[in-house]
Amino acid sequence: MTDDPRGAKSGKRATINDVARVARVSKKTVSRVINQSPFVKGDTRERVEKAIAELGFTPDPQARGLAFRRSFLVGLIYDNPSPTYVVNMQQGVLDALKGSGLELVVHPCNRNSETLIDDIRGFIERQRLFGVIMPPSMSEDERVIALLRELDCPYVRIASVSLDEPGSMVVTNDHLGAAEAARRLADLGHTRIGLVRGPALFRSSTVRGGGFREALAERGVPLNPDYEIEGAYTFESGVEAGHALLSMPNPPTAIFTLNDDMAIGVMQAARERGLELPRDLSVVGFDDLPMASRVWPNLTSVRLPIRDMGRMAAEKLLAPMRGLDPAKLDQPEVRPSLVVRKSDIPAT
Repeated sequence: MTDDPRGAKSGKRATINDVARVARVSKKTVSRVINQSPFVKGDTRERVEKAIAELGFTPDPQARGLAFRRSFLVGLIYDNPSPTYVVNMQQGVLDALKGSGLELVVHPCNRNSETLIDDIRGFIERQRLFGVIMPPSMSEDERVIALLRELDCPYVRIASVSLDEPGSMVVTNDHLGAAEAARRLADLGHTRIGLVRGPALFRSSTVRGGGFREALAERGVPLNPDYEIEGAYTFESGVEAGHALLSMPNPPTAIFTLNDDMAIGVMQAARERGLELPRDLSVVGFDDLPMASRVWPNLTSVRLPIRDMGRMAAEKLLAPMRGLDPAKLDQPEVRPSLVVRKSDIPAT
């Protein structure tokens, strides 16, 4: 076996030492280039990248993880009963991770589980996560936040209101969208309006419900407590809530649900009772998931840019690796907006 003129043994896999020798830099500098550190001068980075290409050097992902005592995995930890919401969130995170060398791993949880904290601790320690992204309602659990801080695991929370430092938050301002829905129904002349809330464990239920009630009150339309029902953010709970509201002696002429899954469940209940939509009942949802434009009548819904929210959270998580301040990223404010379709009409 002969020596390669560039310094590596022919027939052997090039090592980080070979790259450092050819590029005339230290092993630490080569490692920084491999791991996309911003703290390497442009000409030095070019020299190292040229040596890597010439030698055909391929970093060992396991060795990279061990060197940093963490993997190159971003965890999405969630407890959300809407599969479509979670998929959209994943797509946004993946958009931001492209080209970063990081991969996404998802971890569904049950916040009511007695072993929740131990389960999340095991997940983080086994995977040696680079960081964590948490959509609602997991983002609202302060026990989880305390655990992440204990483990020194970077995180970004997505929530309807600010719960943390700006660099660790994507705030979705849910109350603004719920208020738009309330004004829409009031302006259509509805006074008997039903509200299907989400689970009490979700802060979004409180925030969305509060924004809806306040905006109705501003229009002089009080919300009858008898027309409020708690759902579970699922289609099935929407069907159940719809039957309960529509079986009342003087049922509502319009129903606002705090997510789209429940709205479509309410529409199903109305059909099962022989009602014609939207002639006999107006329905408005929240989130504007893809299914909103596919059901009939097309569902009027408050749009949250869920995919963008996931992308923004991942960008904040990656910012320190890129030498940026996550609190000062040029990101737009998340502002829900009402998308009017065919499921709501003036009261008769």
